[in-house]
Amino acid sequence: MKGRKKRTREFVVCVSNTGYPASLELRKIYEVLPDLDASTHGLIRVIDESGEDYLYPTKYFIRIDLTRPVETAILKVAS
Repeated sequence: MKGRKKRTREFVVCVSNTGYPASLELRKIYEVLPDLDASTHGLIRVIDESGEDYLYPTKYFIRIDLTRPVETAILKVAS
């Protein structure tokens, strides 16, 4: 693993949107923004459908590892 950079971006897939149907789409991949304080309260900060970052229950998401080409494609479409 020499020469490999640790990825700084993190992604999750939405598995529940109860209470937030306009903000979160089931089975959609979202980018996570670091927020240590939120994680201590069972929350995760994601960039939602509004294009802004908001806190949601961590249990609504599953963390995923993306290959570099998939990550690049997702970020290109998102910008």
